[in-house]
Amino acid sequence: MKIAQASATLLLSTFALTSALAADAPAAGDPFVPMARFIGNWTGKASGQAGDGDVTRSYSFVMNKRFIQESNVSRYPVQEKNKKGEVHEHMGMFSYDKSRKQIVLRQFHVESFVTTYRMQPPVEGETTLVFESENFENFSNTWRGRETYEFASDDEFTETFELAPPEKPFQVYSQTRFKREKR
Repeated sequence: MKIAQASATLLLSTFALTSALAADAPAAGDPFVPMARFIGNWTGKASGQAGDGDVTRSYSFVMNKRFIQESNVSRYPVQEKNKKGEVHEHMGMFSYDKSRKQIVLRQFHVESFVTTYRMQPPVEGETTLVFESENFENFSNTWRGRETYEFASDDEFTETFELAPPEKPFQVYSQTRFKREKR
């Protein structure tokens, strides 16, 4: 009897977890299918021009799954590359622009600038997503920005943020290696 109860409990738990995961997954044909793997909470280690730091980030569907919201806090302690230390926050919203048939990311930064990126067409079977800037608010539009997300697995990805001054090639500003927090 105890084995039957344990089996039933395991079956119900598996069904509940599968249902919860399916509820977060986009439907087939949904433009957010390439983005679904981001949903959840992440921690990361950043390195770059601001020095080395720790990052916490979350992605969640909002507004009837019409948007994906990103929340980010990066903490850089006092160090040689960053004599005063720094806490950087930004919030992002991913949307689907039906007229362009393209995912767009708008990032709002604590420094008061806003960057609008458009996702480059993903390559079938590839594990990399690339977003290139198309507009800056409160920053020079002669610059360009690029966010590249490369997934090593469903629970690990690397984000590379690059900037390009006017008429210059992209240069890596920071790179962050993220791991999914356990559910």
